[in-house]
Amino acid sequence: MQPFEFPGQTNFYKGKVRDVYTIDDRLLVMIASNRISAFDVILPKPIPNKGQVLNQVAAYMLNVTKDICNNWLLATPAPNVSAGKKCDPFKVEMVVRGNLTGHAWRTYQSGKQILCVVKMPEGLKENDYFPEPIITPSTKAAEGHDEDISKEEIIERNIVSKDDYEQLEKYTLQLFARGKELAAKRGLILVDTKYEFGKLGDEIILIDEIHTPDSSRYFYADGFDERQTKGEKQKQLSKEFVREWLIENNFMGKEGQQVPEMSDEWISIIRNRYIELYERLIGEKFLPEDLSSEQTKNCILDALDRLEKK
Repeated sequence: MQPFEFPGQTNFYKGKVRDVYTIDDRLLVMIASNRISAFDVILPKPIPNKGQVLNQVAAYMLNVTKDICNNWLLATPAPNVSAGKKCDPFKVEMVVRGNLTGHAWRTYQSGKQILCVVKMPEGLKENDYFPEPIITPSTKAAEGHDEDISKEEIIERNIVSKDDYEQLEKYTLQLFARGKELAAKRGLILVDTKYEFGKLGDEIILIDEIHTPDSSRYFYADGFDERQTKGEKQKQLSKEFVREWLIENNFMGKEGQQVPEMSDEWISIIRNRYIELYERLIGEKFLPEDLSSEQTKNCILDALDRLEKK
């Protein structure tokens, strides 16, 4: 799909998953595409309705956490579109982990117990809980791979000021606690996630998506302890199963590696997993809405007109 052009448009950015339009240097319009990425690489085939799932989960979660931290969202004019305040983003992602899994487990399994200068306890098994959630930030790369970075280095390099970073940590842990509480009500465990923040004037604002299957990992709570005791693989709802499939097929986004073929059956499985997480997490049946480009653009124009009048 060709990029739109909107009145007052001052910038356009095509991300791995989202197309982002800047309006009058004051508003952002984010269109969540059906593109899917893993290991910072866009996979060759889209996943139907994925953008709608991401956008609607993110909007729901932003609305139920705004008492903790003000966020950027002002409107959701179409199923896969959000519009809101343009902020000056911090160039770090606040990654928070409640369990030893994913990247943290791969690091731990390699014999390293330190991640972003955070010491991980000895004697843990894959997916075990940490005594307390840990924050392991990463750089926010415009292109290529994000990289682990320590709190100390962030402050030393003045990527984020000391005072601001300490506030980001507080918000991160409070948001994670709320996310775990919401997930627990639906029989899920929020395992790890990431948050992004920006500034609007002197105020720290929560931006981008939160608690979606692209930014977060969820386990089923039912049977979790038993599976841990038996050393069995945890049943999960997240994008991790896509990463695992890629790893099994010798792809981790490294130079010279080839993305494996994505069959129609595999695409359908991924789509169904996204929808399952939506329905489980939100507690409502997912209703696919496939708007044409023209319909989407008209919805956005109407929303921008309303926001400009505010």
